[in-house]
Parts: sequence; C-alpha cells; structure tokens
Amino acid sequence: MTLALHGPVGVSAPGGPKLPLDRTVRATGYLDEAQEAVAAAALIAAQCPGGRPVETVYGPEQPLPVFPEDLRELAARALDRVLAGDPGLEMWVRPADAPQWLAAVAALRDVLGPRPPSLDVPLPDL
Repeated sequence: MTLALHGPVGVSAPGGPKLPLDRTVRATGYLDEAQEAVAAAALIAAQCPGGRPVETVYGPEQPLPVFPEDLRELAARALDRVLAGDPGLEMWVRPADAPQWLAAVAALRDVLGPRPPSLDVPLPDL
C-alpha cells in the first residue's frame, strides 16, 4: 500500500518540509497545518528503512532531495502532536475515515523511529 497525497506538499518552498513540521510541533491549541505536517512527514518517512513510497499528482517534477537525518525526529514529534487527540481532526478527515487515517498516520510515525516512553506510570494501590 502506498500513501496518496491529495494536495500540494510544499517541499520546493523555502524551508521545504521543515516549516509545517516545526509549526505543528510548536503549535498550541488547534493545529492549523496538521495535514501539511502529515504530508511532509510522509515524504521523510518514504526515505527511511521500511518507508513506503508516496504518490501524488501535485508533487515536484524532479526527484526529491535526500532529507537530513534530523528531520526524522522533527517529523516524528510533529506526528506525535497530530496523534495526541487534540480537537480539529474533523477538519482534516471525515469522521467515518478517521480510524483508517489515524492508523496510517501512526504507521508513518512508527517508520520514523521509536516512540518516546510513556509518562503514564501506574500508581500503586494505597
């Protein structure tokens, strides 16, 4: 299965895929650019071991450059923010498609590297 993107990704813009990733990581409250961050992360994940190719009719005509390694961590942090369950998901995807979309985003996140350990520590019964 490949991920198909249905809009411009903006990798040829100044800053390339870093800008939407950085804005998503730094955002507080509603995520205005979650879909752009997911698209940028998909392009970066496609270059990782186990990454899947990205198909888009809006992509650049020339092959994408090899992205710097540090973008993997930024992409992972941006996807962690998208997957955090903040309000606004209904703006990016139809409710009926949300489980499949979230699963695809989680799969992208897994390709980018291990997730940080959970801070949820069970408390002992007193």
